[in-house]
Amino acid sequence: MKTKISNGVNKKWLGGLIIFLLMPIFLTACSLQEKGEEQNMLLESNPNHRAVLVVAFQGFQDFEYQTTKDALEGLNIKTTTISSKIGEAIGKFGQSVNIEKTFSDIEVERFGAVVFIGGPGAADYIEDDSAHQLARQAIEKDKVLGAICLAPAILAKAGVLQNKKATVWSSPLDRETIEILKKGQAEYIDQSVVVDGRIVTANGPMVAEDFGKRIGELLLK
Repeated sequence: MKTKISNGVNKKWLGGLIIFLLMPIFLTACSLQEKGEEQNMLLESNPNHRAVLVVAFQGFQDFEYQTTKDALEGLNIKTTTISSKIGEAIGKFGQSVNIEKTFSDIEVERFGAVVFIGGPGAADYIEDDSAHQLARQAIEKDKVLGAICLAPAILAKAGVLQNKKATVWSSPLDRETIEILKKGQAEYIDQSVVVDGRIVTANGPMVAEDFGKRIGELLLK
């Protein structure tokens, strides 16, 4: 009987000792988790860790969109994708993106960057007043403003490229986009990515990763 009691006491003592020894580990893990959650909340509330990606509702450039998004999110910059309509936006090559916000839903001051994605559908925004207003707000509030492929033409029509260096997609048979930039008083630069102040432009999907990283660098300065 004494042996059984003694064994029971020993087991209870050993169990208590294990809990005592493991308690600092549990407390440390909880503390680290709380700090991580606090840090994530701070990042998400910081405008420079948030970017708006603007896509056409039909015919955005899939690779430009995904690669730019991945480059920004790789730098802990949270992205919100908007379009001209609520619903399922479809890319040129079939990518589907669920759109929950349109131009009028965005408070620009809550974001560090506004980025226009190209593709054939982006042509619909070249004469779009809502797109122009969003671009102007980004400049007025000193946000980073980006545009890739056809999209720099949107910025030119919005009047935000005056006396700015910029690039845009074009081809030997179609130089209309370059003319739009020049009419918008931009200085066309025949380079893949051009940074002028807080405006970043790029000429196509092959440089989307560099485009996204340049925007991220400006946000995290």
